[in-house]
Parts: sequence; C-alpha cells; structure tokens
Amino acid sequence: MQNNKVELKTVGIVGAGQMGNGIAQVAAASGFTVIMQDISSEALTKGMTTIQTSLDRLIKKGVITEAQKSETLSRIKTTTEVQSFKAADIVIEAATENIELKLKIFKQVDEVLPAHALLVSNTSSISITKMAAATRRPEKVAGMHFMNPVPLMKLVEGIRGLQTSDETFTMIRQMSEKMGKVFVESAKDMPGFLVNRILMPMINEAMYVLYEGIGTVEAIDEAMKLGTNQPMGPLTLADFVGLDTCLAILNVLYDGLGDPKYRPCPLLIKYVEAGWLGRKSGRGFYQYQK
Repeated sequence: MQNNKVELKTVGIVGAGQMGNGIAQVAAASGFTVIMQDISSEALTKGMTTIQTSLDRLIKKGVITEAQKSETLSRIKTTTEVQSFKAADIVIEAATENIELKLKIFKQVDEVLPAHALLVSNTSSISITKMAAATRRPEKVAGMHFMNPVPLMKLVEGIRGLQTSDETFTMIRQMSEKMGKVFVESAKDMPGFLVNRILMPMINEAMYVLYEGIGTVEAIDEAMKLGTNQPMGPLTLADFVGLDTCLAILNVLYDGLGDPKYRPCPLLIKYVEAGWLGRKSGRGFYQYQK
C-alpha cells in the first residue's frame, strides 16, 4: 500500500451547504486546491456567496487581508459533475445526514476517484464502516467530523472504520492539522461518536423539559448558560445545528443503540414536521429574520 507516500493536494467536497462551504473555505485558505460539487448551480452560487461573506468578516476583524481572500477564492472551483473528482486526492462528503443518500454518494464518487484517493465523510453519527463497505476502497475510507461553523471551530473528530488503514488515518490527521484544526480520535465507530453521543441527549432532554412544561425556552437556555457556563443554551444550539439534523442524529442513536434514552422528543418531531428547522428556516425554538 502506498498511502503514506501520497500527498493530498486537491480536495473534493460533496455539498455546498453550511458544512460543505465551510470546509471548502478552510481547505482553500490552508493552500489546498478545492473542487466543491453540488447537484445545482444555485446551491453552488449560494455556497460561494457564504464563503465570500465569511472571508469579508475575517478581513473586518483583521484576521486576513484582501489578498488572502482573493487567493482563497482562486483555489475553489465549483461543479455539478461528480466526474470532476477524477482530479481529487481526497473527497469529503458533506451531504445531509441520511444513510441512503450517503451510500449513494459514496458509490458514485468511488467509481470516479483515482485509485490512490481517500474518501471520507463529515457525518456526525452514521457508521463509517457501513459507508466504507459500499466502496472498492474500504481501507481508504474514514470519518472527518468538522464542527459548525467550520471556519471558527477548532475540532475535527476523526473516526476510524473497521477497515480504515493506519496510513489513511494518519493522512486525515495531518490534513486536519494543516487546516489549523485539533484532531481528536473517536476510538470506536459507534453511533454519534464522541461529540453527538454526549451532546444530542442533552439537547433532547432540554426539549423534554420544555415539552413537559418545566421551563420556558428562555429559562432553559439561560439556566444552562449561567449554571453550566455554556456559551449558548441547548435550544439555541439546536436551532443553530438544525432541528432536522438533530432529529436525524437522534434517530441514528436510537436505532443503532436501542436505548430508550435516545428516543427523540415528540416536540422535536412535530417541529420538524411543521418545517420549523431552526435558523435556516427562520423558525425553530426561536424566530429569526430570514
């Protein structure tokens, strides 16, 4: 195996949404050539606009210069074609937290990737081992779970599938560190890994506290901020993550582990059914201007 001799220069990203465009920005700012793919040109335009806005904020804060912004943007190419990943050394899948969709993407990307290339997922809860089994390169598949917002959050949660080689895992660790991230390994490929195995039950319990009338949205968030020194309350955080994403992760935990403590709160289910998904839809536990 030659993995340890391969240099990762070109990064493909599946999905131009919140996570995908954030990863694209950080990768390009770190010197990688980026190919950001999505199914529609509208999604790609929106993703690039988000990146430009994010870079402008960093300029205002004095973190980067106009020249660095231009250099970063020049390294990002957009496409609607999966075939464009023929030029990639690694592809990071950042699609919706849906196992059927991810398996479909992994099969499609695996067919066009060069033999040396790695294929990783930004999944926050789904089995890396299962996704790897859908490819012809299971030893080159791993998890790189970035935190939202990617340009600001330092953590990358590394997940090793059952088949992941040591060379592959070393390479994604080195890539994460080159991007200025702190790489923390989840020792087992279990539902939710480290962060969401702990975080989502807390958010879910906050929803149950609201559902049972023990406290208001504001009271729950304020109590957790002041009582546990969290930067934002659990219901504010749920809105930020996306209530549909929270529900998807809790379902993975509940189905994968079979423990009733992971059962999604009925209020969460109703909010998602209503289309109240949090910040991205304009309404969740709070109302937002779109």
